Amino acid sequence: MAGNTFGTLFKLTTFGESHGPAIGGIIDGCPAGLKIDADIILHDLSRRRPGQSMITTQRNEPDDFEILSGIYQGVTTGSPIAFTIQNKDQRPDDYAAMKTAYRPSHADFTYDQKYGHRDHRGSGRASARETAARVFGGAIARQLLSNSGIKIDAYVSAVGPFKMSDNYELVDFSKIESNIVRCPDAELANKMINYLEELKKKGDTTGGVITCVIKDVPAGLGEPVFDKLHADLGKAILSINAVHGFEYGSGFAGAAMTGSEHNDLFKKQGSKIVTSSNNSGGIQGGISNGMDIFFSCCIQAGFNINDGAENSE
Repeated sequence: MAGNTFGTLFKLTTFGESHGPAIGGIIDGCPAGLKIDADIILHDLSRRRPGQSMITTQRNEPDDFEILSGIYQGVTTGSPIAFTIQNKDQRPDDYAAMKTAYRPSHADFTYDQKYGHRDHRGSGRASARETAARVFGGAIARQLLSNSGIKIDAYVSAVGPFKMSDNYELVDFSKIESNIVRCPDAELANKMINYLEELKKKGDTTGGVITCVIKDVPAGLGEPVFDKLHADLGKAILSINAVHGFEYGSGFAGAAMTGSEHNDLFKKQGSKIVTSSNNSGGIQGGISNGMDIFFSCCIQAGFNINDGAENSE
């Protein structure tokens, strides 16, 4: 199966299936000498981990990891970083009926058509379980980027009909972890949680929006024309299960603006050149312009026939 590697200089290849013995990955291109904080990796994996609240799938995976190579005494060696994450809550019998039935809006049918067979146990490779390996790779990448002063924050900005303001500059990032829905607006978070509880009683689900803000990005990152920065971000985000939309900067709302409203005028701020607005989302011509990069993705509602299954496309 092709298409399991993302990145050019810093590459992540993931492997494993939802109900196999383990999932994992190999990171290639991480420089030597980077001090790795294992607690950061554990924290990020725990944020993704299912079963931590009533609003997530109830599959109980502790997501303990084992590093096989590339890190010695807490420091990267420059060689490929190989890691595994054990699948401990394996319940393949829960999916017995899926041998002869295709779940709607899941990858059951398409995998069968493409490969001539499929792993019906929780969608196998198409399961959201695969994202745990991405989180591990992202935790390493984030520590590498933090050495250059780059800060990354992400939060839930919408659930169903409840939506935060589009102005991320009004968001207090310190409040993201203050509730189980990870919305930094406490009042709106309570409405989201109540809505999710009502849907759960009905045996249904809903979608939402996640917004990411990247600060202190130096100008000049990105490559024309097929490797534009926003194109790479879009590919990474859209390859996640259940993501059905990606927008950066003004996004689709920019279609309703005039050109004079949308243009980001340049100005001098001390010795630095900045823009008076940021409708471009920190990226122009596919290259970062030094302003904050921000983007959002839409997570489509997924409906699981059997309790405890993870969403997949």
